[in-house]
Amino acid sequence: MNIEILVSFTLATTTLALSPGPDNVFVLVQTISYGKRKGMAIVCGLILGCILHTSIVAFGLSSFIQSSPKLLFALKLTGAFYMLYLAYTTYNSKQELDINKQSDNGTTFFRLFKRGFVMNIINPKVSFFFMAFFPAFLFSTNLSLTIQFFVLGLLFMGTSFLIFTLLVFCSGSVAAILRNNKRFKSIIKWFQIVIFVIIAIYILITN
Repeated sequence: MNIEILVSFTLATTTLALSPGPDNVFVLVQTISYGKRKGMAIVCGLILGCILHTSIVAFGLSSFIQSSPKLLFALKLTGAFYMLYLAYTTYNSKQELDINKQSDNGTTFFRLFKRGFVMNIINPKVSFFFMAFFPAFLFSTNLSLTIQFFVLGLLFMGTSFLIFTLLVFCSGSVAAILRNNKRFKSIIKWFQIVIFVIIAIYILITN
């Protein structure tokens, strides 16, 4: 088992979770609108939704990779280009991080939890991202691919949960920065681009 790969994966996941995106902004909006407890409902829903995508990747990719070792290289190559595509689309996107929109969704804990869960499981981009991201971080020659994908999925969920929880409890400060500092929005946009490019390079150079 290569612990260094797992550490690299955790660092990459942490960086991605810290990089503002639709999920982060949604969590922030709900927390500002309804309080920290309701914000955590969204976080729990989003994270648990990842179980489905992890299962799709673990059971789907494992069988294909085992039947064709060359497929792993193809997946890594596809993953690298996908990361570059995300960098490109981020570059072309407008700098919209509007946290002033108030949600008209139901405000009960369960309804917000369900909203976060459904938002995640119906988003096919999450599975595509996992398919592109996970194969570059296989960490053991002894464990089955299915187990390795599930370990990576659990690490991804745990890391994202901690970052989102931090976002919930620091929502006031984060909201103030995003409202008042237009330059900050530009900085985090380029931060995302750089991270996607670095991950693409990492995927290409790993064996």
